[in-house]
Parts: sequence; structure tokens; C-alpha cells
Amino acid sequence: NPSSLLPSSTMHIRQALEEALKILMGHQVPSPGLAAEVLLMHTLDCNRTHLHAHPEQDLAENTIDKYFRDIRERASGTPTQYIVGHQEFWGLDFVVNRDVLIPRPETEHLVEAVLEHIDTARISRDHPLRLVDVGTGSGCIALALAHELPRAVIFACDLSSKALQVATWNADRLGLKHRVEFIEGDLLAPFLERLVGSMDFVVSNPPYIGSEELKTLQPEVRDREPRLALGGHETCEEIYRRLIPEAQRVLKPGAHLLLEIGSTMEQTVFDLFGEGWTQPRVSKDLRGLPRVISACKQGNASVLASGNPSHG
Repeated sequence: NPSSLLPSSTMHIRQALEEALKILMGHQVPSPGLAAEVLLMHTLDCNRTHLHAHPEQDLAENTIDKYFRDIRERASGTPTQYIVGHQEFWGLDFVVNRDVLIPRPETEHLVEAVLEHIDTARISRDHPLRLVDVGTGSGCIALALAHELPRAVIFACDLSSKALQVATWNADRLGLKHRVEFIEGDLLAPFLERLVGSMDFVVSNPPYIGSEELKTLQPEVRDREPRLALGGHETCEEIYRRLIPEAQRVLKPGAHLLLEIGSTMEQTVFDLFGEGWTQPRVSKDLRGLPRVISACKQGNASVLASGNPSHG
């Protein structure tokens, strides 16, 4: 009972935050102050401004109980995003639960890279481009692109039916349900016959963490987020080795494959692009780490290639 930590069962906002901070620091939770605030904002259904403007506001006993249940859950290793059930990505609010990977800020770089290709090729964002997002998880990449490209035809696939359920919820909540077709399947298998040579983009943040690296992850990532979405393959490049030739099959000539990679994987993934691709290139994230590899399928039939044939 969290109230047993204090002389009485009454607390105001500042006291609750101070007590929560002690618990989280004692369990070596990363960014404990942020977690304490986010969880109290969730409990009170308020914003950060309210917390700081009303530090002496008394909290009801049932509010204290709920807040410290959440704090204990966070201290036990459950990520804050799973407790509150939400994560922002690309300025949009996504529902998340234990069936999907928590969207990371660095994955926004993949969305940016797609938009840069479109803008560099001098193609209108209103053009009816065709895209597929492989391993969509919460749907964050596909739905961010649907938000930015109002006439794009977007497909998204995932091996996990539970992840696709979350992605569909998110599409519905964001008013984008009619914009993305979600399909269950392994990598591009659902599209290899149906969409041959028809896609302008294939994008993916695949499960690229190898089995050895998986052991080194923070326990809250390794043990709480879905293993299927993290990886766990024998080698980190295994998923790319399968995905790159499948992408070549569904892309138009002159169209682009964009892949998120781990920060140490640049050369390994580079080496998987063989005949039929232009020289791949790497974009770095805000920390200066390699984050996105893009490559162009040889040929110039794509609308992207026609805008700027040498691009890619």
C-alpha cells in the first residue's frame, strides 16, 4: 500500500511526485522524474502545466492508490508507454500495448526520408503514390505517411494478428482507416503475386536485433516488448537478406526501398544490395548515427525516377 510510505494517506501533488521519484530512483528506472510526471498526468488526466501550477493540490486517496500502483509497475520494469497506453509519433497519438513495439523518435527519420525522396523528385505530395510498410506494428509509419500523403495508396503488413489489431485501432482513431489496407503475413509474402512491379516505396523498420545483441538490451525492452517485433534471429541481417529481394520484386523500376537499421549495421546491410539496385545510401539520425538505408531499383519507370532520373 503506497500510503504506508507516509504518516498519513493524504498527499498533495508535490509530495506524490517526490515519493514516486524516490521509488523510481531506488529501482534505477531511466528518466525517473519524467516517468513520475507522465504517470501522474495520466492518473489525473491533466497536462504538465497543471502539475507545476498546482503543486499543493490535495489528491484523493483512491487517486494516490492508483498512482502508486502505476509507479510500482514502472519500477518493476513495465515501460511507461504500456502503463498509460499511448505514445506520440510524428505528432500523432498512438495506442500501444504489449502486442506492439513502442514507436521510437528515431523511427520518424524513416518517414522523413520517404518525404525527402518525394520532394527531391519534385513530385507533389498529393500524387497517388503506392507504398507498403513491412512489419507495421502499431501502424505508426504507415499512418504517419497516410497523414502526410493524402492521395497515397498504402498497404501495411505484419506477422502478428494482435499487432494488426492495434494498428487498425490507431487507423480508426486517427481518421485514417480508409487510407491503409492492413494485411497479415510474413514480410512481403502477401504481395509477391498481387503487387509485382507496382510499388513506389517499400519501407520497413524490421525486427533487426540479433540473438546475441538481444541479451544486452535493457530488461524492460528485452522482457516487456514483443520479441517478434524486436528480432532474436541468429544474425541481425537475416531479416534484410529476405526482405531486400522481395522488395525488388514488388517495386517499380526507379522506385525506392527504405530500411531502418541498427547503428552498427551500415556495412552489413549495404553488402546485401546486389544486382538490380543503385548504390544504396545512408541517412543519419539526430545523434549522428546511421539510421536509414535507401536504395533505388534500377530503371526509370517510376514517377519518382521521372522527376529526377539520377536520384537515389
